[in-house]
Amino acid sequence: MDTSRASVKEFQLDAVVIDGKQPALIGATVEDVFGNEDGHQIRYKTLSWQFVALLMIAEVVSNGMLSLPSALAVVGIVPAVILIVFLGLFALFTAKLLIDFKLNHPEVHNMGDAGKILFGPVGREILSLGTILFAICACGSELSSGQQALSTLSNQGLCTMYLLLIFAVATFLCAIPRTLSHLSNLALVGAFLILAAGVVGMAGAGASPVPDRVINATISTTFYEAFLAITNPVFAYAGHSRFFMFVSEMRRPQDAMKAAWCLQGFATIFYVLFAVVIYVYIGNTVQSPAFFSLPPKWAKAAFGIALGNFLISGSLCTHTAAKLLMIRFFRHSRHVHSHTFLGWFTWILLCFGAVGIAFVLAIAVPVFSYLIGIVAALFASWYTYGVAGFFWLHDTYYLEGGRKALSRKWAGTVIAVLTVLLGAFICVAGTFVSIKLIVEAYADGLVGHPFTC
Repeated sequence: MDTSRASVKEFQLDAVVIDGKQPALIGATVEDVFGNEDGHQIRYKTLSWQFVALLMIAEVVSNGMLSLPSALAVVGIVPAVILIVFLGLFALFTAKLLIDFKLNHPEVHNMGDAGKILFGPVGREILSLGTILFAICACGSELSSGQQALSTLSNQGLCTMYLLLIFAVATFLCAIPRTLSHLSNLALVGAFLILAAGVVGMAGAGASPVPDRVINATISTTFYEAFLAITNPVFAYAGHSRFFMFVSEMRRPQDAMKAAWCLQGFATIFYVLFAVVIYVYIGNTVQSPAFFSLPPKWAKAAFGIALGNFLISGSLCTHTAAKLLMIRFFRHSRHVHSHTFLGWFTWILLCFGAVGIAFVLAIAVPVFSYLIGIVAALFASWYTYGVAGFFWLHDTYYLEGGRKALSRKWAGTVIAVLTVLLGAFICVAGTFVSIKLIVEAYADGLVGHPFTC
């Protein structure tokens, strides 16, 4: 299923007719997102694959890992570990399809651009909106994790709303740099911090194991409870919606797969190790986030180290939402590449708006944690898994010979279709589970009130 092409700044596709139709893509001149940057004040295509890997790790391997041990408490060690490994390999496979699509279409900067190629203007708007919503909700999730860390460190010494506001301001300030290269050094710190926090968390669990803990290799459960646990590892890998942006700012987009290997290899190994160690020492009473199950001093140490990663990951999510709109407004204009007042004013306003909306959602929506699940089910399930199948089907059809190419590569076609169907299943089942959680939370009186401490 290899459809990779050498990435170029501009190229001309041959005009061909497939099944009596000439797609808009064929015969068109395609230009790289940022074009020729020689002599520009702001240059984007400066990232090496190593720093792209760090950006991916800092963003993807963040607070998502803290919910994994609780998945083992629901389905048992063996099914959960198999699932985490499978999803890691599957995410690597879909990353390959996504990167190949980007190399074939250098004008693609985000999921919205890809949606336009696949499904036309409607697809562009839906996938763009989904990317923005998911990025803002992910930012809100990082803000909530930051608030939890600050509350733990301060022994709940300050109103949670104020702590959330403090962390939101810090996230906004970190998101202001216009290019990912200016965030790459922070990504190095963020990747190290989340690794260190996980190690400290495992050490804390090992130093203070729960007496008479219950550990299960497998656990019989209902579909609802099982899929509820499955959503934790499914969405722990949810980061593909930003991959197009990362690859667009690489010096050599052809090296993007090296970064994907680093991300998925590190994430899969670290997820399995962290989830199993925490679960083995704490047992079925493990909480989510897992650091809440540690003794106070260990919880403070782990949260204190992870705090920096939550900040950096939140700023990357903010950057994603702002960058999509910035490029949408000013693509190929001087406001993208020059220090103009309008360009900087728009950028700062977009970053402020993204963090502001995330803050309001986190503090004003009592069911925000469940809302994140719905948005992730609706969009992340497609971005990380399902839509990759469409990428392969599209490029095989339009670039390699139409229906004959799909028939000739029948194995790839079957896998691509199954990828789409799996994404659809995760979307539907994940949305159902999230909505049912909200209903149960209201029925059990577990829903709080907005703007309270």
